[in-house]
This record gives sequence, structure tokens and C-alpha cells, in this order.
Amino acid sequence: MKEQTYREISEAVRSVPLMKTFLIWFNRIVLGVTYVIYPALLVMLFLRKDEGFLPAILIPGISFVLLSMIRHLINAPRPYEVFGIAPVIDKKTAGHSFPSRHIFSIFVIATTVFYFYPLPGVLLGFVGAALAFNRVLSGVHFVKDVVAGAASGVFCGIVGFWIILPLLS
Repeated sequence: MKEQTYREISEAVRSVPLMKTFLIWFNRIVLGVTYVIYPALLVMLFLRKDEGFLPAILIPGISFVLLSMIRHLINAPRPYEVFGIAPVIDKKTAGHSFPSRHIFSIFVIATTVFYFYPLPGVLLGFVGAALAFNRVLSGVHFVKDVVAGAASGVFCGIVGFWIILPLLS
């Protein structure tokens, strides 16, 4: 998106206080729910003595660390830095916008959930897409940031669970 588009979106969101409040709370709720779902999955796998317990920790965990290192090296600026527009979601981080780590996380978690429970995994993927849209509307990420985060999360999950894990079995 171009600067003018971001300015128009920011002004539109800020002109409707209910919209601004919704975006802030949607972001908080989705992140909170996601970060409850993942540990709940791990607890279930552990209690069932499922052999997928360790891969369910290692695949997202290693992927998260690798993505964080790549993101640190790229250190891309955020829309509010580039365009001088205050973000809707309170954010003061400089750089580290590409790829979106929040979106990566929800998609690698969705892919992990999908591996064990397909329907909830798909539903979490849809929620992830809504969160990606929210993060762009809120001015904390560019579209390329959230697309790359989502694609990276799904890619890491597929490579880990459907390619590497079968090779190790």
C-alpha cells in the first residue's frame, strides 16, 4: 500500500472511536486466545503421552527462533515509522516489522493444531487471517509483513510436521 492509502485508513479508523476500540480489543483477544490454545494443546498431548508432544514444541519453537533471527537481520521499518502516522494499536517498536512475528506465530500454531485436530486448526487459520487484516488496519504492519508472516508460519509447520517428522520416524 502507498502512503496515501495508509493515511486514509488511519483517518477512517480514528474517526470512528468504536472501530479503534474494536481493533485494539480484537488484537488483544485473538492473541490471548491463541496463546491459551497452544499450551492447552501441549498439555493434552502430554497427558495422552502422545509422541507428537515433543515435535509440537520443537517445530514451532525452532521456527520462531529462526524467524526472529531473520527479522532482526532485515530490521524493516513499520508503517508508522515510514509514514509518521500514529498506530491504532499502542506500539513503540522501531523496525522488526518484516515478517510479522505475531502473524507467523498464529499461523505456525494453527498449522500445529491442524496436524492433530484439522477443524480447529483451520478455524484458527481464519482467525489468523482476520488478525493479519487487523494489524494492517491498525498501522503496525505492511501487507507484505503479514503475508510473509502467514506464509512462513504455514511453511514451517508443513516442512516440520509433514516432511521432516516423517523422515525421522
